[in-house]
Amino acid sequence: MAKLDRYLFREFTQSFLATLIVLLVVSLGGVMADLLGNIADGRIPATLLLSQVGLQLLNYLPVILPLALMLGLLLAFARMYRDSEMPVLTSIGIGPRRLLRPLLMLVGPVVAVVAMLSLWLGPWADRTSERMIEHANRSLVVAGLDAGKFTMLPNGSVIYIGGISADGTQLQRIFVQRQEGERLDVVTARSGEMFFEGARDRYMRLNEGFRVEGPLDRGRDYNLMRYVSNEFALPDRADVREQTDPELLPTLALFSDKRAKAQAQLHARLTPPLLALAFALIALPLARSSPRQARYGRIMLGFLAYLVGTNLMFIGTDALSKGKIPALLGLWWLSLPLLALGLWLYLRDGRMKRLGLKA
Repeated sequence: MAKLDRYLFREFTQSFLATLIVLLVVSLGGVMADLLGNIADGRIPATLLLSQVGLQLLNYLPVILPLALMLGLLLAFARMYRDSEMPVLTSIGIGPRRLLRPLLMLVGPVVAVVAMLSLWLGPWADRTSERMIEHANRSLVVAGLDAGKFTMLPNGSVIYIGGISADGTQLQRIFVQRQEGERLDVVTARSGEMFFEGARDRYMRLNEGFRVEGPLDRGRDYNLMRYVSNEFALPDRADVREQTDPELLPTLALFSDKRAKAQAQLHARLTPPLLALAFALIALPLARSSPRQARYGRIMLGFLAYLVGTNLMFIGTDALSKGKIPALLGLWWLSLPLLALGLWLYLRDGRMKRLGLKA
């Protein structure tokens, strides 16, 4: 590897990694906020927080990596233009075609990682997350109801469980306090169990106990009841998706699935690596500037181009799932022209005269 290739590859990689770390920190905050909201609503057990964060990030990476790659390259090229390194390289006959080799040394592996995440790891993470939540919601141990502790439920109830069986379904010595308006409801039971009705509804059945119900503040309007069986609803679980949901299916299974939603999901997985390559090729002509010219305006322009491209991908995916766009057309109308534009601009040495712009 030539010294120039090593130098350029190091500059590109450092800018890309720095940008990626910043974007991952920002994305991590959004993922955490969504998951904590679901945990607060009782839809996802708190014990699954860290595993769900990792799995959700795998789904976000095919969208984050192309942006990090383009912005990292823009920053690297902009610095080289600001420090007059690019004009020096041009003066000795090193143009975009010569820069293609060190550029592809970074872009090639990143595009391959985006393809692997989009086509394989992302759907696998989605399926794994769904299985973990489904299993956890069928076990009170994983759902956060520990033996010997008072637990606050999202609906304001307080529950105490003296003992839990190994599989997390059978309970012993139960105490539940609920408030409905101005009335206080206290229930005790010798034993209990959790059961399901439908795909989402969870209930707790209490056996052999007492129920005391009365005013929260003053008054003597209390009712004492002894019961054999008493049932109440637990907070709703996270939405349960069918096993045939296209988002959960492996990519190879989508090729033979003729449903509109399946074809939309297939093209949504094929498009990110092509967009990543197109945005990387656009970075060099877009970063072209004079040594004294501000570099952040071009970076904002690149970010806006990324927003337009990804939003068109999401809009096109939605239109495909509703049958508004033919399956044969897919998202090729977006990825192929953008890839051709990026290649044309790169090979034109960054000159945009035909677009009415001056380099």
